[in-house]
Amino acid sequence: MIDVVVGDDHAVFVDALSTVLGQRRLVVRAVAHRASDVLAAVARHSPTICLLDRTFDDGDGIELIPDLLAASPRTRVVVVTADPDRGVATRALARGAKGFVHKTRGVTALVDTIHRVVDGATVVELPPRRPDPGPPAPDAVDPAVVERLASYLTRRERQCLALMVDGRSTTEIAAEWGVSVTTVRTHVQAVLTKLGVHTRLEAATLAARHDLVATSPA
Repeated sequence: MIDVVVGDDHAVFVDALSTVLGQRRLVVRAVAHRASDVLAAVARHSPTICLLDRTFDDGDGIELIPDLLAASPRTRVVVVTADPDRGVATRALARGAKGFVHKTRGVTALVDTIHRVVDGATVVELPPRRPDPGPPAPDAVDPAVVERLASYLTRRERQCLALMVDGRSTTEIAAEWGVSVTTVRTHVQAVLTKLGVHTRLEAATLAARHDLVATSPA
């Protein structure tokens, strides 16, 4: 039996994934939406597999990996993320992960990775490389599309976007939140990826033009 703990801050994604894994004869012992809760769940259940997202409100999933392995040496960590940075896979493996699956690879690739990791393999499933068409002009973006993309932002990512609209730097956001610069960079990259833009300026312009953030968070 392969039992699993799922750690991801997107509740809808976790619920859907848990259902699918159950249909594939994988037993989900616990789900967690915060890094601290993932660690507690792994320590409690000592699962065969921990599926771990990159970004949490209270920390970076990649940095959590050594603590997970210390809490449950039998557990094998598979990072499952939408982060477009291919270097994340290298950092995850360096910290002890046995698998890395980009969310664009789909459920079949994820389930196959789980089984291969259980069998002792180290598996990396990266997103396909695509030519860069360049960012569309803000006026050319369909408002309905922008709203749909923005709906994928987490609460923390929306807060990050609001501060970007205010012109705050990564260092300033980190100081205000009391987190590391690396954590803020992770949130910024997630915002850019989900909005389909390449720079902070493009994200801020898109947000201001389409009223994606009402007021700056306190």
